Amino acid sequence: QVQLVESGGGLVQAGGSLRLSCAASGSIFMIDAMGWYRQAPGKQRELVALFPIDGGSTNYADSVKGRFTISRDHAKNTVYLQMNSLKPEDTAVYYCHARNKIAYATDYWGKGTLVTVSS
Repeated sequence: QVQLVESGGGLVQAGGSLRLSCAASGSIFMIDAMGWYRQAPGKQRELVALFPIDGGSTNYADSVKGRFTISRDHAKNTVYLQMNSLKPEDTAVYYCHARNKIAYATDYWGKGTLVTVSS
């Protein structure tokens, strides 16, 4: 099992910045990618950013390209999402995600952290 704990959400004005953190623990060897998803009220959960653990390009949603940056501290097993130039439409619950390397197995999710951007 892999445990994911997010932190860093909150209320920010439009144009501001926030940094989310996700600390992973447990059987880290079971995952091959980590990233962030978000779910706004009344909408489906959507990918924000995802990167492969063993290298390769990061995948960003078009709506956040140039504003959000995902990074990782390997020693701390922590993934960060730096969010700049925030917009009201970025308001959502943000979930840390770890993809199971076993095909068709259940992926891992954090409980989520709320980001609210006021206009």
